[in-house]
Amino acid sequence: MSESKQSAGKKSSGAGIGSKIANMTDTNLLLTITVVVFFAMYIGAIVFQGKGFLKPQTFFNILNANAALIIASCGMSLVMITGGIDISVGGVAALVSMCCAVFLDFHDGSVFMAAVIALAIGLAFGAVQGFLVAYLEIQPFIVTLAGMFFARGMTTIVNTNPFNVENPEFVAVKETRIIVPGFGSVNKLGNYVNAYIEIGVLVAIVTVIVLFAVLRWTKLGRGFYAVGGNSQSALMLGINVKKTKFLSHLLCGLLAGIGGFVYFMHVGSGSASHASGMEMNAIASSIIGGTMLTGGVGNIIGTFFGVLSLSTIQNIVSSAGLDQAWWTGITIAAMLCLFLVIQSVVMARKKMALRAKV
Repeated sequence: MSESKQSAGKKSSGAGIGSKIANMTDTNLLLTITVVVFFAMYIGAIVFQGKGFLKPQTFFNILNANAALIIASCGMSLVMITGGIDISVGGVAALVSMCCAVFLDFHDGSVFMAAVIALAIGLAFGAVQGFLVAYLEIQPFIVTLAGMFFARGMTTIVNTNPFNVENPEFVAVKETRIIVPGFGSVNKLGNYVNAYIEIGVLVAIVTVIVLFAVLRWTKLGRGFYAVGGNSQSALMLGINVKKTKFLSHLLCGLLAGIGGFVYFMHVGSGSASHASGMEMNAIASSIIGGTMLTGGVGNIIGTFFGVLSLSTIQNIVSSAGLDQAWWTGITIAAMLCLFLVIQSVVMARKKMALRAKV
């Protein structure tokens, strides 16, 4: 009797776990998978690549290097949730960097006004592209492709030669480090070194928190999901589909401007080659984070972990001695294929659930 009860208990617990997974929304399921994969990769890196990954500063360095990408990826996720895409974010970030660099060094500008210029550039791109996509109903890929070419071209027109910014106010801001108490480590000389993050990391974290709240608890956030899930149904529910799509592109442009300024604060220079490939990394991070290309499904927290996963796999490849660029590309491609397959399974699960209800 006791054995039969135990076996029955195991079956019920297994069924309970299965039912919990089955009852999870697509967004939460993909978010859970992303978080689990990230922690599995990071723990694997600690076990197989040595104690370097065990130092908290290694994780903070990932945040420092990818703060701008986190912000740009959040904007990309907003657009993808509505069923669109924006491949101009890298070009906008490069243009912001160059304009701010020229303004600070050649026109003796202030850091505050440089930040205003960055926001203005991002809003301008977001407004124009959003209008063309939402109200003129031009394909977002074509519109933002034109935006990418325009931004890259304008970057070269603003200034051709790369240069480091020497504005004293900007240098002071760029070199500011925020100490994270209790996470320092002892170096080889026996000295205690404080762990730190850059200002851009705080901006990225605030961005993630604000957008998470917007998507979860506001009418606008629910509108993004509704439009991406089924625009016709959203229209019947009284949602202004065109306005919602316009706002998603406007916010994406704004975040590209903010991300460009954070990127500028990290590199401290202007160059036409800056932020090269950022748009592709943003799309990859969003997909890894659980945002579906078909729209209607996505989570900003997942996007955050998608960026961390992308950077972690790059660090693992580099630590393994595979410094050639193609190895990083191959590993990222493998991760993308994995998560696209996972998304396909989730979509198949959704279709089966709908058929069962019918």
